[in-house]
Amino acid sequence: MSSDLTVIVLAAGGGTRMKSKTAKVLHEIGGRSMVGHVLAAVEALSPARVVAVVGHQREQVGPHIEALLPDVTLAVQEDQQGTGHAVRIALAAAGTTSGIVLVAAGDTPLLRGESLRAFAAEHEAAQCAVSVLSGIVDDPFGYGRIVRNDEGDVEAIVEERDATADQRSIHEISSGILAFDAEFLGDALPRVGNDNAKGEYYLTDTVALAREAGLTVGAFPIEDWVQTEGANDRVQLAHLGRELNRRIVEEWMREGVTVMDPATTWVDADVKLSHDVTLLPGTQLLGATVVAEDAVIGPDATLKDCEVGVGARVVRAHGELAVNGDGARERPYAYLRPNTRLDAGGKIGTFVETKNSHIGEGAKVPHLSYVGDAEIGDGTNIGAGTIFANYDGTHKHRTTVGKGAKTGANNTFVAPVTIGDGAMTGGGAVVRRDVPPGTLAVSGGPQRNLDRRTPRRAGDREAAAMGDSGADEGES
Repeated sequence: MSSDLTVIVLAAGGGTRMKSKTAKVLHEIGGRSMVGHVLAAVEALSPARVVAVVGHQREQVGPHIEALLPDVTLAVQEDQQGTGHAVRIALAAAGTTSGIVLVAAGDTPLLRGESLRAFAAEHEAAQCAVSVLSGIVDDPFGYGRIVRNDEGDVEAIVEERDATADQRSIHEISSGILAFDAEFLGDALPRVGNDNAKGEYYLTDTVALAREAGLTVGAFPIEDWVQTEGANDRVQLAHLGRELNRRIVEEWMREGVTVMDPATTWVDADVKLSHDVTLLPGTQLLGATVVAEDAVIGPDATLKDCEVGVGARVVRAHGELAVNGDGARERPYAYLRPNTRLDAGGKIGTFVETKNSHIGEGAKVPHLSYVGDAEIGDGTNIGAGTIFANYDGTHKHRTTVGKGAKTGANNTFVAPVTIGDGAMTGGGAVVRRDVPPGTLAVSGGPQRNLDRRTPRRAGDREAAAMGDSGADEGES
């Protein structure tokens, strides 16, 4: 395929049917915006240049596209006057009239790079002036129809609103993805008119101009038509989201991942999984999550931008920007907030919340605790109900617990404080000062047992349990 390839991505539309303050092409499925999926497919072609046409809500769309593809050229379409008008602006911004120009829509999130590559190669091999990626569908309503002559050559692409009754019965439709000889396109665009039902400049009118000039026009049906489907409202977006997820999950299963219930398992496009990972029902792997071999995730677990080590186990837990080492364990209702690092063999138990903390190799925070801004050494055990009090009302402070320490239940560590290697703390301790290595820290007063055998009312169950009738002389 020619190395002189320009790709134009159309992302200027208003998307009014989304009824959203967010631009249509920025709505997400599979962990990426719709235009993000399209740009990923475009990058697979290694084009010489990419031009994105922005217009509606361009203050949102433009920076988003530039963040994903820094070398992109943005072309601004102030008034949305149709695809022909948009491509004319893009071609001027590209500054070239050589090679191949491929035009794609920014709202087709299932589009794959290999499909674009095959289409561009077919266009080039056939030496077409214009080629359209077409599809054969059962219900062509709403799409432009591919009109062929008796010899099977493409005569025109007719939009739904402008089609005759016979043309509406055609089942071969245009995807809106077209390829052009750049020199022809530069000559044809100024001659495209807007004499149609919408008063717009249709890019597809270049087909008729090519035919009039005796040039070759091709239409190449794609078998997997769903790749070219766009989303105009949230119902269609959800439909494409389900289909994209089905494809992603199925691909991972073919790569050696066990998915117990694909219908309830969601995996974003940028997630990476290894062989022999097991995903149980209700699992969501989002963002750039990476899971190593033999790890088991779920049921009912959500991980976003997390790393999970070899053989780790995550059960009914929620994590974001957290790292789980090899063989680590997260138990039900654990909440790992950003910058949590659980080393190999460590454990975060039931109803434990962690944040900005490092839990060492083999260390355990079994249950009912909050660990914020902490360093916990290897082999240490944190007692149930422990609070790392990291906030003084103005600033956050860190707590350090050494290696092999054992802290009692219902402790409060008032940061900044350090508990040394091998140290212990008593149950209920409030630790405000450093604890030297190998020592025991207690903070509660001595236990007192108070006599509760005081007069009770008749029938008092507590008094009866203590052997007291509960009735004093003279009491009625």
